Amino acid sequence: MREELEKLAASSPRPNSSQMLAAMAEAGFAESEVEVSADITPTGLAVDAIEAAVPLEDQCVIGQVREGKVAMSVLPVLADGDCFVGGES
Repeated sequence: MREELEKLAASSPRPNSSQMLAAMAEAGFAESEVEVSADITPTGLAVDAIEAAVPLEDQCVIGQVREGKVAMSVLPVLADGDCFVGGES
C-alpha cells in the first residue's frame, strides 16, 4: 500500500478521491473495501490532505497523501465496522 501511495504522491502531490481509490485498488484492495476521505471541502476548496483506509479484522490501515508526502497509521476499527466517520466508500 505504501509503495502505491508513494507512486501516486510523486506523480500527483495533491491527489483526488478517484486517484486514491485507484492506488488502493492497485495495492490489491477491492474498491468496495476502501474508504476515501473527501477531496473537496464543504466550501468547494481542495483539501490539504486526502486519506484512504481499509479495515483488516479489528484494525484500519490508513494512508494519507499531503503535499507529495505519504503517512501511514493503524487504528482500531470504529464500532460500526468502518474506519472513517462520514467517509466516502
